[in-house]
Amino acid sequence: MKSNNGNQGLNGGLLFFREFLKHPMQIGSIVPSSRFLEQRILERGRVAMAGTVVELGAGTGGTTRAILRAMPREATLLSIEVNDRFHRALNQIQDDRLIAHRGRAEELENILQTYGLDTPDVVVSGIPFSTMSPEHGSRVLAAVAANLAPKGRFVAYQVSRRVARLSRPHFGRARAAVEWRNLPPMRVFQWEKKLDKESV
Repeated sequence: MKSNNGNQGLNGGLLFFREFLKHPMQIGSIVPSSRFLEQRILERGRVAMAGTVVELGAGTGGTTRAILRAMPREATLLSIEVNDRFHRALNQIQDDRLIAHRGRAEELENILQTYGLDTPDVVVSGIPFSTMSPEHGSRVLAAVAANLAPKGRFVAYQVSRRVARLSRPHFGRARAAVEWRNLPPMRVFQWEKKLDKESV
């Protein structure tokens, strides 16, 4: 396996902050996620047991690298990022398990088909639902629900609680915890997709 170092540390943090200033509605924080938040995301998603992982809103790739370190050698990570500069940073990560795609989260079904990927076992989202319109947020959540594998896990890390309300028609109630060791503190929401015979 190739190294997955890429754009990290101070340079990654500066890029993240600059892009936040340019596109505050697209980016959920002024700084990348802490290692404590990353660990909580990995645990909630059970990434270590996943075959296909999707990351929505990958940013400069800090959480992307954490997912790559945790997931099995034979697994695949599809990271979807709408910001061009963040997408270029993701392309610097040299790991043959990573597919870095520039696009929108609501296009998930078409993107999976483009790369011939199975329905994901885990979807991790850092995109800020609090700055989206309710209609846009619902489209993203509908795409995740439609394409997540049965018993698959959806994990969203957010500053606000808005995603918990928007997700109810698609996933039911969320399990939630706050990771205080992050700037700003982040709520980590987790859902598990029910089997078809189960009610939501």
